[in-house]
Amino acid sequence: MTFPVDPHLFALFLGVMAVMAITPGPANVFAIATGVQKGPRAALEGVAGMNTATLVWFGAAALGLAALVRAYPQAFRMLAVVGGLYVAWLGLKSLWAGLSSEGKALHVDARMSASAFRDGFAVQIANPKAILFFTAVLPPFLDPDRAAGVQLAAFAVATIGMDVLAMSAYGLAGASLARGFERASFRRGFAIIVGVLLLIAAALILTRH
Repeated sequence: MTFPVDPHLFALFLGVMAVMAITPGPANVFAIATGVQKGPRAALEGVAGMNTATLVWFGAAALGLAALVRAYPQAFRMLAVVGGLYVAWLGLKSLWAGLSSEGKALHVDARMSASAFRDGFAVQIANPKAILFFTAVLPPFLDPDRAAGVQLAAFAVATIGMDVLAMSAYGLAGASLARGFERASFRRGFAIIVGVLLLIAAALILTRH
């Protein structure tokens, strides 16, 4: 039986995506800020806006990556290796932040309009983390010998599912999570765990390719 996605690559993608979903970034910080300033309902509206933007990114990726796979399979494999190296760099960066005596605290200040959905969409459509995800992190998990569109659909469902859970947790927990990340010990421990997990994932990606 032939699966629409490579089971091993998809399992690895789920692991990497879970780590990236819980890592504090513009999207999760926005969710916290919305929850703190405007309440749980607005936080969930912001989550909906951010994941609508993620769907737009997946649509663009489906067009670009599918064409790349068909036209330049060898170039696509090189891009997958670059993606694996990028995941390793993210892991080293997080590990260094955790082992360093100093680290940046999580700030939840945000300027918001009356529409949390619109603000969430704007945050994610211009989110550098999202841009790098689709240009560097996603390619290593695509199998060039399978239909790219079907694989991207499966990855979209997984990504949005995990992002909704993580962003909603950040948004609903709001002030509690913000206070946790203000503590240096909590911040460093979290960063070390994330760094180790990303380095393991990078090693699996690079050995596979």
